[in-house]
Amino acid sequence: MSVPLRLVIFDLDGTVVDSQSNIVRAVKEVALALGVAEPPSAQIPLVIGLSLDEALLRLFPDIEPDTHQRMEATYRKIFTGLRSSPDYDEPLFPGTLEAFDALAQEGYLLGIATGKAQRGVDHLLKRHGLEGRFVTMQTPDTAPGKPHPGMIHNALGETGVLPENAVMIGDTSFDILMAVAAQIPSIGVSWGNHPPEDLVKAGAHGMIDHLDELLHAVQTLKKTPVAPPAAG
Repeated sequence: MSVPLRLVIFDLDGTVVDSQSNIVRAVKEVALALGVAEPPSAQIPLVIGLSLDEALLRLFPDIEPDTHQRMEATYRKIFTGLRSSPDYDEPLFPGTLEAFDALAQEGYLLGIATGKAQRGVDHLLKRHGLEGRFVTMQTPDTAPGKPHPGMIHNALGETGVLPENAVMIGDTSFDILMAVAAQIPSIGVSWGNHPPEDLVKAGAHGMIDHLDELLHAVQTLKKTPVAPPAAG
C-alpha cells in the first residue's frame, strides 16, 4: 500500500528567515521618503505576513489613497536597494536546513505560502541556495493574501495532497488563521513576529521553540478535523 503524499507548507518571514530588522528599516525609510509620520517600531512586526498593500494600510491608516499607492512602489524600491547593499543580512533561523533535510528524508513534500512577492521569494531562495527545495510556492502574486485560504488551496491543488495530509508552519496569527480557514492543521513557532499565545489563540495545533523539534511535531499531529478557534 502506497504512502499518501504529505505536504509541509512554510511561511518565510519570521519562520524560516530573520527579516524583521530589514522590514522595520524599510517601513521607516518609506515614511521618511514620503514625508509622513512613521509608525511605532513595535507595531511593524505585527503586520509582517500580510500582503504588502494590506500591511501598509494597517501601518498608515490615515494616509490619503494616492499616497498609499505610492507607498507600495516606494517600499519595493527601498527594499531592493537594501538587498543590494554590502551590509545586507537576512539569515536563516538556526536549524532551518536541517529541518528541511529531515522532513524530505521522511518523504514530506515542502511548500511555501508567504506574504512576500514572488520576486522576493526568488531572491531569498537564490541567496540561501534553496532552489529546488519546494514543490509549490504561493505568494500574493497568485492568490489573496493571508489569512485568506487561497494560497493553501492552490498548494493542495498543485501537489494533489489531501487537506488532512498537509500542515502549515508559521510565526503569525495570519498563518494559523489561513490554515484554519483551509481546514488543515498548523504548527506555530515561538521565535517570530507574533507572541506565541496569539498563535495558540488563533488555533495552532502545536508550538515549537526550535526547528529541530519540527519533524517530531509534524509526525505526532493528531489527524482530527480542524475546527475554528473558540470565540473570545
